[in-house]
Amino acid sequence: MHYFTLIFLSFLIASIVVRLWLSQRQINHIQRHQNQVPPAFTDKIKLEDHQKAANYSCTKLRVGRVSLAWESLWLLFWTIGGGLNLIDQWWADYNLSPLLGGIAVIATLSIMIALLDMPITLYNTFIIEQRFGFNRTTLKTWLMDLVKTSLLVVILGIPLIAAILWIMNQAGEYWWLYAWMVWITFSLLMIWAWPAFIAPLFNRFSALEDLSLKARIDQLLQRCGFQSQGVFVIDGSKRSAHGNAYFTGFGKSKRIVFYDTLLDTLSEDEVEAVLAHELGHFKRHHIKKSLLLSMVTTLIGFALLGWLMQSNWFYTSLGVETESTHNALLLFLLVMPVFTYFISPLYSALSRKHEFEADEFAISNSDYRALISALVNLYRDNASTLTPDPIHSMFYDSHPPASIRINHLNSLAQSSSHG
Repeated sequence: MHYFTLIFLSFLIASIVVRLWLSQRQINHIQRHQNQVPPAFTDKIKLEDHQKAANYSCTKLRVGRVSLAWESLWLLFWTIGGGLNLIDQWWADYNLSPLLGGIAVIATLSIMIALLDMPITLYNTFIIEQRFGFNRTTLKTWLMDLVKTSLLVVILGIPLIAAILWIMNQAGEYWWLYAWMVWITFSLLMIWAWPAFIAPLFNRFSALEDLSLKARIDQLLQRCGFQSQGVFVIDGSKRSAHGNAYFTGFGKSKRIVFYDTLLDTLSEDEVEAVLAHELGHFKRHHIKKSLLLSMVTTLIGFALLGWLMQSNWFYTSLGVETESTHNALLLFLLVMPVFTYFISPLYSALSRKHEFEADEFAISNSDYRALISALVNLYRDNASTLTPDPIHSMFYDSHPPASIRINHLNSLAQSSSHG
């Protein structure tokens, strides 16, 4: 057995053990606290809502463990089990050009992975979300989403893959730099095109009709120096009872989006505070920083792939007989998440830092009490656990735990009033 095979298996086993350990810690911690609402929320969250959030979180965690086992078994099959090699050899019999053959192998594996993931996706949507009262997606809507997504992958994904494979085959020693430039260009194009052309294929976007709320939002935007294409309401209730708000796009294509489910549950003060938080991400340049980080990490990734694909052991140690650009790309995409899992806490920590900074901006431009009230309503309505395990939270949570976040907001408000 090649040494890299042992390294891959060691990292895979270690990541599975850590994931299962963290999952069990989270379940145990939530269950220990499910019969008592945390003191900071006793006058805001009913015990039955707190218990619902605990059951919802634990159910998702248990299904997540099944999903982890399922995905890990198939990962072993695709790699050292020879699954990718079987697909590659099957298409090799058709004597296609390297470019067409590579696209065919990538498309085949992608379709098979999507089909294998479908049962768990359906279970999450139509069993778990349905059981806890969140699912509003019909089978017809789900199937139409699947068709639209598949068409987008064909229209946008195949040309991108073809361009990258062509560069890998033809651009020489520094192909990875050119491929990275193509990827970044595509990513920026998607950021621009998503709000205007792609998202409307899945949801209806309508102008905010509440004139009083719109006037408050316009005043907030003026105070913050933020210009956008407009404020829109998305029919999120078509698929889920979960609520959210975000802004998307860049340049003149920026737009602010509220889920209709969010507007149904929050007051005007609370909506203004939530929007102030979202604007905080923009004003503190979190979008730009995240984009820059993504550019750096993908550049490192392409450079690493450029080195690995020249080594025969990279293919043979992962169950592939034939060296090719498409096999190198697929193997890299399959196995890299196993190695990068252990640095995920760094990304989570950065995200939580950004959330704190956005909160700081929000309370300087809105009522901090309204933001706290909005957060509590969102925790309740989305059945988010108020008692996460600290270590699990450190690994996975992109937002600070509820108690820590609200204590931080109260501390900021007190410091501001004393100042």
